[in-house]
Amino acid sequence: MTALNGPRAAVQARPTAAGAVLDVVIPVYNEESDLGPCVRRLHAHLSEHFPYPFQITIADNASVDDTLKVADSLAAELPGVDVLHLDAKGRGRALSAAWSASSAPVLAYMDVDLSTDLAALLPLVAPLISGHSDLAIGTRLARTSRVVRGAKREVISRAYNLLLRGALAARFSDAQCGFKAIRADVAGELLPLVRDTGWFFDTELLVLAQRAGLRIHEVPVDWVDDPDSRVDIVATALADLRGVGRLGRALLTGALPLADLRAQVGRAPLAAPSEQPGQTPPAQVPVGLPGQLVRFAAVGVASTLAYLLLFVATRGTLGAQPANLLALLVTAVANTAANRRLTFGISGRRHAGRHHLQGLLAFALGLALTSGSLAVLHAVHAVPARPVELAVLVAANLAATVLRFVLLRLGMHHRKPVRLR
Repeated sequence: MTALNGPRAAVQARPTAAGAVLDVVIPVYNEESDLGPCVRRLHAHLSEHFPYPFQITIADNASVDDTLKVADSLAAELPGVDVLHLDAKGRGRALSAAWSASSAPVLAYMDVDLSTDLAALLPLVAPLISGHSDLAIGTRLARTSRVVRGAKREVISRAYNLLLRGALAARFSDAQCGFKAIRADVAGELLPLVRDTGWFFDTELLVLAQRAGLRIHEVPVDWVDDPDSRVDIVATALADLRGVGRLGRALLTGALPLADLRAQVGRAPLAAPSEQPGQTPPAQVPVGLPGQLVRFAAVGVASTLAYLLLFVATRGTLGAQPANLLALLVTAVANTAANRRLTFGISGRRHAGRHHLQGLLAFALGLALTSGSLAVLHAVHAVPARPVELAVLVAANLAATVLRFVLLRLGMHHRKPVRLR
């Protein structure tokens, strides 16, 4: 493997350079009718709106109609259009072959129906050209995406991506949108490890990229379903499920060289300037205690309301102390997660277990305060009025909240503060 660990270099080619910066691959099988309009439209868009030299590669997957003849005529007609013919079917096989043979530093592909609005193409590849990201995908599942498709395809797509999150811990949102790009240096390292030659190719490539520590950029797209699509949904879904099972087993058994892959192509951990020899650390961004207090208070109010609702809902059936335990435990876990993200600006899984242990410690102390307050109240009044009981619990929770803030703030500031660059 070629070591790529660390910052990626930006592509240096200029608009007047002879070599293509971007190679857009269009895999086709028996598309003699749609291929011409598609390629002409794509070529016109790139010529007018893309500021770098480009190439369009038509990858013919063993078509048995006149697709190859149409592709050859387009290559003769339009500058920058090339044709690659394969004797075997498979979208993944076509993409792997076309990308491996290309000399462009950025590689992309899109479906021949051009379901995705081409206005998203430059935002898709720009982070790869600059070196900011390693792969880029169009997503139909972002809030700002605009999608027109039938209910069946919508349900299947969302169910599939939900399955990937549960089975393969995928963090990308849309595995199967036919609109993706990758840096050629990264592709050279990942493609030899991708086994699938069909529709699961995309998913396998993305999972490997994620596990290798690569940055995947997502672009919300406008997408209109092609009603004439020849994709066999049932057969594709079954093949994808088999792919999920195979890849899941490979990840569990350690059959994939993920550690070596991450060491070779993954992005190196960020080092603070103070940890680098000969560098003076710049000014630190202030921690922002007032803002933290405001956000913590907002989370606390929401948690307290949720706690009271749960307590009142379960008080009659469980009794005061069990209802207090249940309500406090449920809201404590949610409170820690919310404060971790909203109050202290911590995302991701790193130290999440430690933070929740700290939250449970605060929970235990809060439980002692509230349970003790209830015990004292019931010792004074055997059957206290419900408003009095709630008032005592609110006061005890306020004291527990102050204690929680102090404990969480101390625990969650083990990270180095963000620094200005």
